[in-house]
Amino acid sequence: MAILENIRKRTTVLILIIGLALFAFVISGVFTNGDVSGGKVGSSIAEINGEEISIDAFRQKVDVASRRSANPSTMQTVNQVYEQEVRNAILGQQFEELGVDIEQDQILNYIGTIPSYSQSPQFQNESGVFDQNKFRNFIAELKTNNPEQYNLWLQDEQAIIQSAKQQTYFNLIRAGIGATLKEGEFDYKLANDKMDIKYVRIPFTSIADSTIAVSKSEIQSYINEHKKDFRQEPARDIQFVYFQEKPSVEDENAVKEEIAKLIEDAVEYNEQTDKTDTIAGFRTTNDIAAFLDRNSDIKFDTIYKSKRELPAKFADTLMSLKVGDLYGPYRDGDYFKVSRMVGRKPNGSVKASHILITYEGADRANPDITRTKEEAEAEAKRLLAEARKKDAKFVELARDNSDGPSAPNGGDLGYFQEGRMVPEFNDFAFQNSVGTIGMVETSFGFHVIKIDDKQDIVQIATLAREIEPSEETTSKLFTDATKFEMNSIESDKAFGDLAKENKYVVRPVNKVKATDENLPGLGEQRSIVQWAFNEETQIGDIKRFDLVGGYAVVQLTKTYDEGLMSVEDASAIVLPKIRKERKAEQIIAANKGKSIDDLAKDNNVSVSTATALTVKSPTIPGAGSEPAVVGTAFAMKEGTTSGLIEGNTGVYMLTVTKRTEAPKLDNYSTYANAVKSSREARVSTAVYQALKDAAEVEDNRAVFY
Repeated sequence: MAILENIRKRTTVLILIIGLALFAFVISGVFTNGDVSGGKVGSSIAEINGEEISIDAFRQKVDVASRRSANPSTMQTVNQVYEQEVRNAILGQQFEELGVDIEQDQILNYIGTIPSYSQSPQFQNESGVFDQNKFRNFIAELKTNNPEQYNLWLQDEQAIIQSAKQQTYFNLIRAGIGATLKEGEFDYKLANDKMDIKYVRIPFTSIADSTIAVSKSEIQSYINEHKKDFRQEPARDIQFVYFQEKPSVEDENAVKEEIAKLIEDAVEYNEQTDKTDTIAGFRTTNDIAAFLDRNSDIKFDTIYKSKRELPAKFADTLMSLKVGDLYGPYRDGDYFKVSRMVGRKPNGSVKASHILITYEGADRANPDITRTKEEAEAEAKRLLAEARKKDAKFVELARDNSDGPSAPNGGDLGYFQEGRMVPEFNDFAFQNSVGTIGMVETSFGFHVIKIDDKQDIVQIATLAREIEPSEETTSKLFTDATKFEMNSIESDKAFGDLAKENKYVVRPVNKVKATDENLPGLGEQRSIVQWAFNEETQIGDIKRFDLVGGYAVVQLTKTYDEGLMSVEDASAIVLPKIRKERKAEQIIAANKGKSIDDLAKDNNVSVSTATALTVKSPTIPGAGSEPAVVGTAFAMKEGTTSGLIEGNTGVYMLTVTKRTEAPKLDNYSTYANAVKSSREARVSTAVYQALKDAAEVEDNRAVFY
């Protein structure tokens, strides 16, 4: 924090260093001469220390982020972009105060560290190194020939500049961070000085909570004394009844009956010929693909499958079918199915392991391999002989000797069907029995192969119908939800009592934030959150929401204003803390001046021991984490006894029975460097969090989204 305070005070020395080290530069001016700052038009999504973030520019960034993302929800994207914009604004204000900027060489060097650019072949020279001139030419060409991609680049450009400035800013702070050899020595001792103790612990549970009376005013006083720990954002509590759109038992039976009718041949009257026609059923049809196209929600899959690729619950039954046999109707997830065995290939799937010995010039050979083909063949023959020995462990041989990517897995290639491997490997695998070990040569090198297992593969056609709620079911669901909503609004009975009468389940959701989107039990329901935070919505209000897959009747049950938590809301956190303090006071007052043995005797507890304790791992077996207790022991001499110590789980008294000093080192630079690295690693997070905590941020996300 001292470093941060010095920066914020804009010390003359730091500004001079930054001024000498950096020149003002904007990459857009070099590549594009364009202005992508955008005007602050319309309302603001946020205001940070008086600086507004335009909603128009913000929406553009959300749109770009949404198009680039792997389908996150709108609110997730909004929140991600918002946090980035707040970070940019807060740090940007620091950059402006300190004059932090970057010049052309720095920004191009920074781009050269970004993998998506530096590892792209189009920006690399013949040596595979990032070429700044190629990158410049690419941007210029983008501007001329692809305006849409160019506009995306302009946003990327600003993000890159911001990241480069942040890197410079945090590096300047890290430059002022260090650790002395004495600090390294102290850190070494904290981790390696060991203590054996005998101790007495009087647990706080020895005093019943009911004996500690705590008033509301005392809770309020505690809150006032620890304001930082009890600040809250605006929030809402709701409860809801979910009317899920799902098939009824009648719907399920109807689907099962429909699919059963398709199994056997059916006789239908043909008006055009004035005759009855026999329509082939699933059991007898010769054109399975066409039959399933007309009658099934799942089309014909011609691929042969092994047992492990079939639904686990039905795999044994399906594999036991003979060609032409049927099984079903059976329920599998949200479908009723009937399966027909169409074909079977005995031993159609092989599980094999191999040891690959490759050589210089072989396909996909590692460039580091320099052995000749003859040397590779000799090595493969040696390993073949080893693998065929009675006590050989093929897995270990493969792990230690194979040049193939499967080496870490003991050479295991898993199951594969015919045609998946190169011809020589394929022929060996399918023409030999389980347990056979042999050698083949392919373009990749020499393979020592072990056939581990073989399985039949089958071709199964499945007639399937999805189990969906009928129109009658969905209509009844809507009626039930609407009726419950109206009754809840009009009735004098409590929401929960009315739901219980109708055998509905009430689900509470507490502390919903204004920018939340996902509600437990309902998923993404931004409209419900917006309703709960609407100024016109009052506690007790009820509303029905139409959801994808059903309805929710929701009641607002509580609101939380921004600021300090109320006594009622904070009591669950504060009460245990105050009770613990009072219990510690009582225990200490009742046991002052006692020896460790008298303390144990008078409180009906035993004297315990703990060995090899260190400050870096302050856990006492059987008692838990007790840093205050272990820290006290660290400062004591061997043979001395402490006073009464307030710990996490009780009041302690201890005697240090043995101290084992860590061996002295000639130099503690390794530990000093570790302390320094640890501090440096926390800079970007700690500094930004400090700046954010000190900033005045007005968040308007809930107004627009």
